[in-house]
Amino acid sequence: MSTSRTVAWEGFVNTRDLGGLPTRSGETTSYGAFFRAADLRFVTEAGWAQARECGVHTVIDLRNADEIRPAETPSTAQAGSARFAAAPEGPATPAGVDRLEVPLDDIDDIEFWRHVNRERLNGTPLYYPVFLQRKAGRCAAVIKAIAGTGPGGVLFHCGAGRDRTGLVALLLLALADVEPRAIAADYAMSAEALKALFAAMGTPGQEPLIQAALADRSTTLEEAVMATLDGFDAEQYLLGIGVTGSEIHSVRSRLLEPVLPAR
Repeated sequence: MSTSRTVAWEGFVNTRDLGGLPTRSGETTSYGAFFRAADLRFVTEAGWAQARECGVHTVIDLRNADEIRPAETPSTAQAGSARFAAAPEGPATPAGVDRLEVPLDDIDDIEFWRHVNRERLNGTPLYYPVFLQRKAGRCAAVIKAIAGTGPGGVLFHCGAGRDRTGLVALLLLALADVEPRAIAADYAMSAEALKALFAAMGTPGQEPLIQAALADRSTTLEEAVMATLDGFDAEQYLLGIGVTGSEIHSVRSRLLEPVLPAR
């Protein structure tokens, strides 16, 4: 089992292990349990082989249907964090890796996303508090899906691997009682990591717009994440939105106990 958060599998972008992070009780999160990532369209066969070698057994796609199959599904709304032009997907998820689609955005709630865009919250963790409040059912669905996966590592991703993926990472790490500054630092790592993805997509980077929105509120990426976590009890939140105690235990134990190998 690797003891590095760095992931250099071929074609994976903005990808890292959620292991090795300090908790407030002095423990560290387990390596190989959860990986966060961006769009997997550039992943090669060699990259998938590397992921499998590192224990990845399940992939959870947080994107909307129109992002996954743009030719088949008309877009309802420009909802989530980073939307990329259609491009060929990389090699299909290989045999031995389960794949689940658990869309987080709820793009049908157009009024909600109009509010997020109007307030210039999109692409920043500033939208996390209102999303956690208004879209609790979507958050519960993702955690339940994760709890129901088989042995082995779980990789979850969206488009940029920053906002939707970052919110799920925040919930997982908060549930393991990871130090808030470590959670914020993990989120901030995406700013540099995404440069390669935007370059490959031929898409302008979003960093200037994001920094301007944060500056208008006299805050930073890290401070915005910390504000979300201030007084936030992940376990009580999840219990309150329908995640069971056994599901919470399943997820938390993966982050704090040695990972069982996939079979």
